[in-house]
Amino acid sequence: MAVDIQPACLGLYCGKTLLFKNGSTEIYGECGVCPRGQRTNVQKYCQPCTESPELYDWLYLGFMAMLPLILHWFFIEWYSGKKSSSALFQHITALLECSGAAVITLLVSDPVGVLYIRSCRVLMLSDWYTMLYNPSPDYVTTVHCTHEAVYPLYTIVFIYYAFCLVLMMLLRPLLVKKIACGLGKSDRFKNYAFPYIILVLSLVTLAVYMSASEIENCYDLLVRKKRLIVLFSHWLLHAYGIISISRVDKLEQDLPLLALVPTPALFYLFTAKFTEPSRILSEGANGH
Repeated sequence: MAVDIQPACLGLYCGKTLLFKNGSTEIYGECGVCPRGQRTNVQKYCQPCTESPELYDWLYLGFMAMLPLILHWFFIEWYSGKKSSSALFQHITALLECSGAAVITLLVSDPVGVLYIRSCRVLMLSDWYTMLYNPSPDYVTTVHCTHEAVYPLYTIVFIYYAFCLVLMMLLRPLLVKKIACGLGKSDRFKNYAFPYIILVLSLVTLAVYMSASEIENCYDLLVRKKRLIVLFSHWLLHAYGIISISRVDKLEQDLPLLALVPTPALFYLFTAKFTEPSRILSEGANGH
């Protein structure tokens, strides 16, 4: 097998991506970050993750899956008390939400459509913290090689939590409405769901817009007026949702919460250098 000869990669997680393969000839690119779903091997080449998770990996994923369910059950019991006859139905609903989210997460993960995932084997503790091992050859310029070496043990958890949130927003209000109607207190349902739906949707759409526009710093945000208009519009939605949750009778008490309105955008700008949305978009366009 003929492989192009290039200088060795620096750093623990920098690798060379396969650009072209024709028979026994393989041409690799320059040393850099590996695409999602790949990690470096001993020879510093990016290789696809094709292994199955080990038992310990499944136990870790099981713990992360049970965590929101346990928190659901705890707070249901905490706020329902002994007087509530609806706690059992809420427990069952929480179980269905988390179970459904787990199944959907497995189905949308690679390979899509089956209750199976492929993964990269965890070799050492540093595999979980690749952002701490970006090399600086001249002690000035940093070569960013941060990627998910433990694919998909990081991202699959956040995807699962996102589906848990979506299913909770879809199912839980319906259950609360049914319970409230059964207790003759259907008026309490009027203000239950929409403030949280506004907040979540505004956060998601803002993150999607900023990543699709490849906004990675304040300059990218200020260079076009359209982006500022979109940002301020989402800030208004954030404030509207916060005011709706606090309700008018508690507005003075919860008014300081409006200071949190810019927090999602600031958090995105602060962490964009680690996630590099432009690289993720380019990998998606190239079919990685």
